[in-house]
Amino acid sequence: MDLKRPIAALAAEVRAGKLTASDLVAASLARIAATDSFHTVLELNPQAAHDAEIVDARVAAGEDLPLAGIPFIAKDNFLTFDTHTTAASNILKPFRAPYEGPAILRLKAAGAILVAKANLDAFAHGSSTENSDFGPTKNPVDPTKVPGGSSGGSAAAVALGQACFAVGTDTGGSIRLPASYCGVVGLKPTYGLIPRTGVVAMGSSTDVIGPLTNSVADSALVLDVLAGRDASDATSIERDTEAYVATSGDLTGTRIGLIKEYLGAGLDTKIKDQIEAMVSQLEARGAKVEEVSLPATELALAAYYILVPAEVSSNLARYDGVRFGHSSAGATDLEETYRLSREEGFGAEAKRRIIIGTYVLSSGYYDAYYKRAQKVRTKLVGEFSAAFDKYDLLLGPTAPTVAFDLGSKSQDPLAMYLNDVMTVAVNLVGVPAISIPLGTVDNLPVGLQLIAPQRAERNLLAAASAVETIIGDWSAR
Repeated sequence: MDLKRPIAALAAEVRAGKLTASDLVAASLARIAATDSFHTVLELNPQAAHDAEIVDARVAAGEDLPLAGIPFIAKDNFLTFDTHTTAASNILKPFRAPYEGPAILRLKAAGAILVAKANLDAFAHGSSTENSDFGPTKNPVDPTKVPGGSSGGSAAAVALGQACFAVGTDTGGSIRLPASYCGVVGLKPTYGLIPRTGVVAMGSSTDVIGPLTNSVADSALVLDVLAGRDASDATSIERDTEAYVATSGDLTGTRIGLIKEYLGAGLDTKIKDQIEAMVSQLEARGAKVEEVSLPATELALAAYYILVPAEVSSNLARYDGVRFGHSSAGATDLEETYRLSREEGFGAEAKRRIIIGTYVLSSGYYDAYYKRAQKVRTKLVGEFSAAFDKYDLLLGPTAPTVAFDLGSKSQDPLAMYLNDVMTVAVNLVGVPAISIPLGTVDNLPVGLQLIAPQRAERNLLAAASAVETIIGDWSAR
């Protein structure tokens, strides 16, 4: 059974009795088993088959479920019942969640069925899914390459057809980057549009939940289920009163800004050629594309890797070996319990970010680093706001290169951080963005990134759907 078919069509067949939720879940579990060598999944949901029976009973009782019977995979930083939630870190290896947040609950209420938890960079700290304490995920197109990160397991699972969609988190590009590397659609909504309660926190001012799917239409359908304020998350915001859909719009007169800073040094020339070819296609269909300069984007990566580690150092303070998670058996007193539990449980990247974050927040360095980075963030907000006064959308590549070799950057943190150079600004500003498969370079997927103003998901999805159609027509020639 092809789980890459449109989600709306599969759900409609379940509601009509042509398929059952049990059929879809069985197909998903079989596909996961058949592609186990890619290491996308950390744990199966032992209740998936039972949950499918419940959905089938709900359908038989007449419930109109928008995601009836649709199997999905959750990144393993989402708290879920009946499975562990490890965030791919040894310090949470024994942890089972006592509750589920609004995102998972809304998906289940809509008839979707959790089949597995996906691999990730531990605590979502990374761009390649090599920082997982349980081993790396492999790229679904070329298993010698990385799938991107930190939602690499989620993106690879969707690309492999293991489930109809996955949910991930995007703190600095962690949905869009693996979407680009794996050849799927990755949507990063406006900050707060999907409540974050029930997700292991990384950078609380930039963390966003979003779907990874096989099409823009699928992303819109999943977003429509997930979006909306929840009292458990004070940062969450109200959704549109109308449904989020991806009706392909007419691009005539659409004003698009091509981000100058994303086309310079460091961008693979073959990717640049594809972006410029797409610009020509957009112009041929009536869009008005102009180059726009956002100078502060050149400082965004440096600001991000000051601000987010500062938040990481705070969020990881709760893992002390006492309240939950790993607790060192060799400790003889409370202080040693803290020290050894964290030493044994945290990986190298988590420790690196704790040290960086603590340093930039410390007395004597706060003004020099953290305060200046916040000023850059404010400058970014102003530049994006000014750009959106002139343009409906901004456009650029999602990543500067295609997926790189497994292990090639794992010993060079700075080289790894540079993979996020085209994605982090969006998170610092809090606007929505989407990565769409544009084509291939050297037989590896390339992503096109569209960016919209805050709460403009409807326009973003309409434009993305139109671009997706253009790419499909272009590829068919």
